[in-house]
Amino acid sequence: MQRREFVSSTAALAAMTVLSQHAYATAVDKPRRVGLIGPGWYGKCDLLQLLNVEPVEVVSLCDVDSNMLNTAADLIQSRQPSGKRPQTYADYRQMLAKKELDIVLVDTPDHWHALPMIAAVESGADVYCQKPTAVDVLESKAMLDAARRTQRVVQIGTQRRSTPHLIEAKQRVIDAGLLGDVAYAEVCCYYHMRNRKTVQDAPDKQPPAHLDWDMWTGPAPLKPYNDIVHPRGWRAFMEYGNGIVGDMCVHMLDMVRWMLDLGWPTSVASSGGIMVDSAARANITDTQTATYHFGNLDVVWTHRSWGAAPDADYPWAAIIYGDKGTLKLSVNRYEFIPQGRGEKLKGEAVIELDKYQHDAEDQKKWALELHVASAIRGHMRDFLKAIDQRSKPVADIEQGHISSSACILANLSQKLGRSLKFDPVTHTIDNDAEATAMLKRTYRAPWQHPASTGT
Repeated sequence: MQRREFVSSTAALAAMTVLSQHAYATAVDKPRRVGLIGPGWYGKCDLLQLLNVEPVEVVSLCDVDSNMLNTAADLIQSRQPSGKRPQTYADYRQMLAKKELDIVLVDTPDHWHALPMIAAVESGADVYCQKPTAVDVLESKAMLDAARRTQRVVQIGTQRRSTPHLIEAKQRVIDAGLLGDVAYAEVCCYYHMRNRKTVQDAPDKQPPAHLDWDMWTGPAPLKPYNDIVHPRGWRAFMEYGNGIVGDMCVHMLDMVRWMLDLGWPTSVASSGGIMVDSAARANITDTQTATYHFGNLDVVWTHRSWGAAPDADYPWAAIIYGDKGTLKLSVNRYEFIPQGRGEKLKGEAVIELDKYQHDAEDQKKWALELHVASAIRGHMRDFLKAIDQRSKPVADIEQGHISSSACILANLSQKLGRSLKFDPVTHTIDNDAEATAMLKRTYRAPWQHPASTGT
């Protein structure tokens, strides 16, 4: 490089540095403007932790339940630095039409993730979207395509990737090579989380006046209302989600994929059904096993919403087996057990009541899980960093798409009774037209599936 070129490039670098510093200062001086779609249980948890890590301005909230919406608006007014009450909306399209938001959080039931997330990135916002990405595979792919087309940052709420003690386990055990060769992992959930109410316990009825049931249903099939569904109980029905596999396996499978640097499974096979609790209104499986093949490594999922867990300390967990040791992982702890002689390692969830004064109150009032609060905060910090750097966050939409789609494929395999070999390039099932057709569900009119509209 000639001296003149060196001086010129140095001056340009200095100017860019000044501009970068100015942009950062401006961003700090002017709080990011945030909107939340779905201020229910986890919507509150996510937004309150975002406020804990940065003094953002919560501009707007949206929900089809007016009681839930107003409760959340009052709460945020009491918490955010400005003391302003967010604007409230019953329709996310009206909220996003203003194009005034820097960040949008999507914390709706699963069947409502895709359309608001796509609309949010198209409005110019970066998005934090809860897991799983979607209810069907092509819906999830449309979300990924929209994020890339608009060049927006999208973080999926698979926050095991930001859980302090699990990051520690990855660094101390896996990255350090203590497991040796790994060829098998188990992921599981033995929580009794399947709703057991019968038709007699929860009969069909008119929805409450404060809930717009038609809008809540959205693109899903319109079913009669019952008291199980709202709030939170919608997970008992496949019309609105992907059962325990989509709710719980997605976290543990994603964690194993992150820890072992795994991409798409080459094939997925699953079996199970409603084996015990046939009297309940719930139509999700109470027993299911899924095997995800990753070349020379199998990851096997099991859930059973009845009976006892094989290991009481790890009822929702991942266990990674290597020829030099075994690593047990959960949201509460981890434990490394070496094969033969060697040092046992362990760690526990980080709980920060001394640093965050509202955590105890939020646990009591809003069902915040204390052992997860630090993970949400870490996930939000990573999201904000990715926004500032215009980079991919740790749980980027593509990673969320892979983990979520793998879980959806497991449910399709269980329903069809055969193994599925998915092609991630064409997004089809090899030599299986029937299964390929099931990668996109039918939307209820007038809503249009994003894979059908080219969105």
